Amino acid sequence: MISHGRRIRRKPPDKQQPLTGIGWYRPEQWQRLREVSVDTDKLEKTHAEWLEIARKTFSDLQRLGVSLVKVDVDVEELLTWCHEQRLPVDAKARARFMAHKLQQTGGMQQEPPHDS
Repeated sequence: MISHGRRIRRKPPDKQQPLTGIGWYRPEQWQRLREVSVDTDKLEKTHAEWLEIARKTFSDLQRLGVSLVKVDVDVEELLTWCHEQRLPVDAKARARFMAHKLQQTGGMQQEPPHDS
């Protein structure tokens, strides 16, 4: 690549790039997620609103070369895990839960049975 007369070398892609999980919420559980979360002001009001943003974020990150996987989230499982960890159900706990699930599967998380 040439930019302003200088040659810019791109770093070759890292073959061992860490896998990043994105929580993928079930439409029928969206209201329950809002009920149990302490940060509802940070959650979209509807699953459809969340899904539009999630799909765009997923696509944008993939375009940037981030290795992604959708992590299927069962809200009751999330709630149980948060209670066991003595954590409030908030953005930080949800992110930790995704990491936990991804670690449990060794990064081999299957795609959620839904894309909605």
